[in-house]
Amino acid sequence: MTARPANAHQSRLLTLLRDGGPNSRAQLGDQVELSRSKLAVEVDRLLETGLVVADGLAASRGGRRSHNIRLNPGLRFLGVDIGATSVDVAVTNAELEILGHLTRPMDVREGPVAVFEQVLEMAGKLRAAGLAEGFDGAGIGVPGPVRFPEGVPVAPPIMPGWDGFPVREALSQELGCPVMVDNDVNLMAMGEQHAGVARPVADYLCVKIGTGIGCGIVVGGQVYRGTTGSAGDIGHIQAVPDGRPCACGNRGCLEAHFSGAALARDALEAVQQGLSAELAARLEANGTLTAVDVAAAAAAGDATALDLIRAGGTRVGQVIAGLVSFFNPGLVVIGGGVTGLGHTLLAAIRTQVYRQSLPLATRNLPIVLGELGPTAGVIGGARLISDHLFSPA
Repeated sequence: MTARPANAHQSRLLTLLRDGGPNSRAQLGDQVELSRSKLAVEVDRLLETGLVVADGLAASRGGRRSHNIRLNPGLRFLGVDIGATSVDVAVTNAELEILGHLTRPMDVREGPVAVFEQVLEMAGKLRAAGLAEGFDGAGIGVPGPVRFPEGVPVAPPIMPGWDGFPVREALSQELGCPVMVDNDVNLMAMGEQHAGVARPVADYLCVKIGTGIGCGIVVGGQVYRGTTGSAGDIGHIQAVPDGRPCACGNRGCLEAHFSGAALARDALEAVQQGLSAELAARLEANGTLTAVDVAAAAAAGDATALDLIRAGGTRVGQVIAGLVSFFNPGLVVIGGGVTGLGHTLLAAIRTQVYRQSLPLATRNLPIVLGELGPTAGVIGGARLISDHLFSPA
């Protein structure tokens, strides 16, 4: 894709077609503040670029029938969601519908070169499957702060070897297309906004609980990243004064006390103290314990596993309660790998937020699990790059 919209009107039309699908000129005219003649000029210019194509006659609204317009069906975006322990890669069309999706275990601590070898291999498999001849753009999420204008990770606590690595530049050369890079939780927030539970909400928080904990902050429909790209790094808010040491160098951080890694560690300690026969059996069978084991033990009615989940949810809820009082969001979305703990975790978070925040902030505040699971990040990646490409050059 070499063409870009020439002005804000064309950008708005492209975004409407992406988010709403094919539409008639008449219906597009209802949504933008343009005269019929000006709208015709802008649509015709977009048709000349090849970004949009004619798509048959629209249903009659009385009088002369309008033509449908849609985004070029040949456009392909690559969404990449790099987590601490796995990577997801997907191809979407211009309307951000997933055409193919691959996921693979991966340790982000192996460093950017090893991780991107896997990403490129997965992208190649999707291409070889006939889903794309090439990519018109790619959106990449990484589990740490990102200097957004340059597409460079900045001092990520759980990503040794990634600080300052030119992700955008390196992948753009390898993929042969424009690339945008953001924090993974921001992509999750954008995915839920486009196709998930956050569609009707302009101001919300999207909390991702996995190996670490982060928060996507959406204000007026736009992700807020902060001055240096570290907005929403709530895993490093102190939850326990002088508590456990954290990977960031401080003590008592939220993710040192509750995250996928912290939950696995607490489960192991519970087994060593003889508190859970269920967890002990899983440790003996698998040789290790993970958050998945804790979820399974809780589902089997294990009291210790349930207590671990409730205690963690309470700590997360304490931090979210402060955020709710400060930001007054219209929605809180909980996502990430640890949400496999399900409604026991959600109930603990809700209880703490509703108890601790002011009634005015929580009276009509839904706190819900995300709808999209592991596809939220890759849809968000496609949304990120399409926002960039659909903005005026």
